[in-house]
Amino acid sequence: MAKLNQIIAVEKGIKSESLRDLTDAHQLLQKPALLSGISRTYRPKDEEGEQLPPESTKVQVKAQEAIRTTVSVLTKLFDVTATKDWANGLAKADVTVDGNVLLAQVPVSYLLFLEKQLADVHTFVKKLPTLDASESWTFDTSTDSWATEAMQTSKTKKIPRNHVKAEATEHHPAQVEVYYEDVVVGYWRTVKFSGALPATRVNELLERVEKLQQAVKFAREEANSLEVVDQKIGDKVFGYLFA
Repeated sequence: MAKLNQIIAVEKGIKSESLRDLTDAHQLLQKPALLSGISRTYRPKDEEGEQLPPESTKVQVKAQEAIRTTVSVLTKLFDVTATKDWANGLAKADVTVDGNVLLAQVPVSYLLFLEKQLADVHTFVKKLPTLDASESWTFDTSTDSWATEAMQTSKTKKIPRNHVKAEATEHHPAQVEVYYEDVVVGYWRTVKFSGALPATRVNELLERVEKLQQAVKFAREEANSLEVVDQKIGDKVFGYLFA
């Protein structure tokens, strides 16, 4: 008795073969010349007349034979697809993670859906932003985000100063040069906030997704190992259509 994974493996080939044979049969039936034949003989009007050889062309394509061939090919396709679909309705398996059943008796079609969705989730998690590793972060509940320790920096202002290069004399005014001095006028207290996640958390989430992905694949393999009952649908369908 075949297993579901074996039926799935051969279904694609049978489908391709059926499509090719059906197309070939259709194209042949659209060529009137291949469906036509003729046989004719010549008899002169009298014994002295010219004798001509008979002529004949055989029918190369017969619609009834094309029907038989097509029915045979499509019956195989109908049967293998029915066998797969009937079995898919019965094929189920548990998704087990770390020895615990996370999802019980999941149909194989849903396991296939899970595999695709988890691949998208994996991409999403892998691209989650992570906190700048050059900073020290703690979670601040008041802002519901991560925060750094407060850092104090000074604010300066340029204050003009006079530098007397030469004192005033009786005959010359003083020579004064103006320059600017940076003077601390206040202090900034800075705290950085971030909505990103610690790299350890992202790695933990990735590990969980990958573990579940593996569990779903194992479950699908188990479900697909179900022994199938061959379905004979084609004979009924084509027995009615071409009776």
